[in-house]
Amino acid sequence: MDVLIIGGGGLVGQKLARKLVERGELRGKPIDSLVLADVFNPPAVSADFPVESTTCDITDAASVANAITEKTSVIYLLAAIVSGQAEAELELGYSINMMGAWNVLERVRELGTRPILVFTSSIAVYGGEVPDPIHDHSFLNPQTSYGAQKAIGELLLNDYSRKGFVDGRGFRLPTISVRPGKPNAAASGFMSSIFREPLNGQEAICPVDRDFPHFYLSPRKCIENLVKGAELDAADLGQNRCMMMPGRMWTIGQMIDAMNKVAGPEPAKLIRFEDQPEIQAIVKGWRFDLRPEKAVKLGLEADESFEDNIRYYLEDDRPGA
Repeated sequence: MDVLIIGGGGLVGQKLARKLVERGELRGKPIDSLVLADVFNPPAVSADFPVESTTCDITDAASVANAITEKTSVIYLLAAIVSGQAEAELELGYSINMMGAWNVLERVRELGTRPILVFTSSIAVYGGEVPDPIHDHSFLNPQTSYGAQKAIGELLLNDYSRKGFVDGRGFRLPTISVRPGKPNAAASGFMSSIFREPLNGQEAICPVDRDFPHFYLSPRKCIENLVKGAELDAADLGQNRCMMMPGRMWTIGQMIDAMNKVAGPEPAKLIRFEDQPEIQAIVKGWRFDLRPEKAVKLGLEADESFEDNIRYYLEDDRPGA
């Protein structure tokens, strides 16, 4: 079993690599090799089997061809630019998020090896005039360029799977929180920073009010679900290979209350509420009442509580943990 993670230098890619190394197998077979590919050479991980780090620019078909070989059994396509940057830089967003997916799919079609391809989409594919609640088969109506790019990637994945070029499965990720590290360009980035920074004694700005709801999942559960997602039988996926990844809906206030229960009241005092219209214009177009019945039936899981999300950050990712 030869596994390739495109986007292997990012948060999810690195965590997924470590989880695969810990398991040592995927789909009931030993992992023979793991390749981490990204625009910049990803950090290496230690394993009992060969692990390679390599550069891959998914906007360049030749670069993609170098990364995906006839040996590649499972591909995780995680590479993307996130919502805020995709909205601000339209051409770059379509080049990476849309054409990058196209280049990967065309490469596997050319090889004729029909690998498993796990594609990370986003709940940003929903929006606009779709009635609540949102189910797996609610139509896609993205209200951001990022959401549109991910929706196109889903359609391509379904079509290439239907044609037998790839065994695809796509997962619409909730907002992943609490993310470690530095803030990124995602419009949802504050949904991690308002916990991460205060838990580390730093001030953070919240651009929405306490009643703002959203759909969340911890990094730990996200990785577990991505592993399970690769192991699903194609016959169980049906005619739509893409689905919501399970999560939970909480308001900002409920999440802060959860942090107080785990870490005490002091971190919350470092959160400053300050309107940011450019962020609100994006996130208030997202939909919140999501019902991921298909993924739950297939064995994927959400966190039990946001208190768990906070505990996982303190155990897995807090500096010095």
